[in-house]
Amino acid sequence: MSDPNEAAGNATGPRRVEHDVTTMASTRGARDVSSDVGGGTDVDGAEAYVRLEREVALLLRRSRAISGRLAGELHHGLEGAAYGLLVLLDDAGPLRASDVVARLGLDKSTVSRQVASLVDLGLIDRAADPGDGRAQVLSTSVEGHRRLSELRDVRRARWEADLADWATRDVATLAELLGRLNRLGEAREGEALGD
Repeated sequence: MSDPNEAAGNATGPRRVEHDVTTMASTRGARDVSSDVGGGTDVDGAEAYVRLEREVALLLRRSRAISGRLAGELHHGLEGAAYGLLVLLDDAGPLRASDVVARLGLDKSTVSRQVASLVDLGLIDRAADPGDGRAQVLSTSVEGHRRLSELRDVRRARWEADLADWATRDVATLAELLGRLNRLGEAREGEALGD
C-alpha cells in the first residue's frame, strides 16, 4: 500500500483545515463513516484508544518501510528520513533548517546529514536566509521536484486503485482526520521542543 502521509496532501501541498471534521462533513452532505466502524455497535472509550494506538503503530511501521523504499527509488542508498524531508520541502518550502527539525520531529544531526545528502544529489537547494544571513533556507530543486512528482503520481494512482471501492467522501474524511491527527502531533512536538 502507498504511504499514508500522502492522503492528507494535494498537488499544491497540504491543506490547512481549522474546522471540526464532523461539522465539515455534515455541511457538505457527507455521511458519517463512524457508524461503519465496529459494525455500528457502541464502542467502549478505552477500547477505542487501544485500537487507535494499535492502528497508528501499524501505520507508522508501514510508513517507515515505504519511505525507505521510496527514498531508494529516488536514489540508491538514500535514507527514508531524506524522503520525508524532500516531501516536506516540496509541500511547504522553502524552510529554514530549524523549521524542518521542528516539523519532522527529528534531531538536528539527522536533518543536517539528510540535507547534505540531498544537496549532494541535487535534489534540494540551500541558500542563505535573506532575513538572517547566519541561517540557511532549504527548498526543493527543479530536479528534486520533477523526480518527486513522478513518484507521487505513481503513488496517487496506487491510492486510487487501492481505495477504488471507497466513497470519495470517505477518502476525504480519512484525509481530514489524518490531517487533524498530524496537526496535533506537530503541536505536541512544538511543545516538547519549547521545553
